Amino acid sequence: MPDIWGQAAVATKFLLYLGVLTSAGLIFCRQVFSEQLAGLDRFLRAWAVFFALLAAAMSFLGFAVRGAVLMDDASGMTDLAILALLWETPPGDALLSRLLGLGALLTGVALGGRWLWVALLGSFLAIWSFCEIGHVASEDRLWFQSVLFGHLIVAAFWIGVLLPLHKLSGSADTLPVAGVLGHRFGQVASVAVPLLLLAGVVMTWRLVGSLPALLGTAYGLTLLAKIAVVTLLLALAAINKTRLVPALQSGDPKAGPHLARSISLEWVCIGVILLATAVFTSILTVPS
Repeated sequence: MPDIWGQAAVATKFLLYLGVLTSAGLIFCRQVFSEQLAGLDRFLRAWAVFFALLAAAMSFLGFAVRGAVLMDDASGMTDLAILALLWETPPGDALLSRLLGLGALLTGVALGGRWLWVALLGSFLAIWSFCEIGHVASEDRLWFQSVLFGHLIVAAFWIGVLLPLHKLSGSADTLPVAGVLGHRFGQVASVAVPLLLLAGVVMTWRLVGSLPALLGTAYGLTLLAKIAVVTLLLALAAINKTRLVPALQSGDPKAGPHLARSISLEWVCIGVILLATAVFTSILTVPS
């Protein structure tokens, strides 16, 4: 059982992942599905701002928690000497990249219109910040960081479509638009999701390295739990694609509530996946 600072590190990392990936994912979806989401512009921008601000707050808090972990005392969160030392390390570099990215995202969203490309660039930078620290960065190989970067972009894209799809499925007037959005997302996902899975397999193989390490260590078992939830998430996505989205397109009024419930379950799965990721990037060590 981790101590209070380990638990704080996991909590802040979980909310950080949620904030960055959701805000970036909303921007990605707004750009890719601009025709279907034009009517939800204010909705999407409001949620993107909310999750970006959450990510910024957790960036600062998570950095301060690192100081508390070093000193094993709450005073480390405000000790300027400790925080200055941390600033000169990879976590400091990642914090700077993340804040610059989130700042650009918020600026682009605030300006709107043609300036959304600024938010798009900011989204990429905020996601890249996760590749600068942790187990992947310790490999010191650009190709490995690039695999994680691609993995996170696809994950953000998937997360980002859930809010607008849930919103559109909640009204009979927008059910046809929800059907078109779901269909288009399915087309993109048919290419993106295999890449997501391939990236996950590559990272698992490179970090864990052997079957005994996967089955006999806390890191490996946590990873297996994450894989199990990912499998459930893929099953829900398959049901959406093969049954619910076609029902939406055919005008079935029951399809909207069914899709909304399915999306709620997807959010639960995503929460568990992000929590597992926060655990093994905060308090667990890679098997040696």
